[in-house]
Amino acid sequence: MITYVVLGLVVLIVLWAISTYNGLVSRRAMVAEGWSGIDAQLKRRADLIPNLVETVKGYATHERTTFDELTKMRAEAGSQDPAQRAVAETAISAAIGKVMAVAEAYPDLKASANFQSLQKDLADLEDQIQLARRYYNGAVRNLNVSVQQFPSNLIANMGGFTAAQFFQLDNAADRNVPKVSFS
Repeated sequence: MITYVVLGLVVLIVLWAISTYNGLVSRRAMVAEGWSGIDAQLKRRADLIPNLVETVKGYATHERTTFDELTKMRAEAGSQDPAQRAVAETAISAAIGKVMAVAEAYPDLKASANFQSLQKDLADLEDQIQLARRYYNGAVRNLNVSVQQFPSNLIANMGGFTAAQFFQLDNAADRNVPKVSFS
């Protein structure tokens, strides 16, 4: 009789360990999926930057350093580490804000249909980036809780699971979407 109880407990522990391991694998996959979503949206934004720069550059040729800075940052923002990528994307957002500020000084540019279309595309992309960031950070939170919480941390340690990094902005002012006007 005692043998059956011990055997039953061992089976329950093994089933719990398998279930916990599979849950951790699932959460890790969700983090990877979330990062892929952020990466795709940031790539779309990076692809939009040359069009924005070229459109504004035609009207504001004396603002060359602002455009060159943005183009350089776009080329360098390929790191896959969320912390490094967040820093690079913060700088890009600030540079896009500068380009938009330059555009405010040129009424012909603001009235350009091409520029207005780019502004709308940029605003839509910023919304998509925000959504992807929220999904990713939620997936990271769920994984990190499972990796750190007892007793699932026992399986996480044995399975080599580690906490993931959040994709967050360091400066509170950088959390705002770049100002885009349609006037």
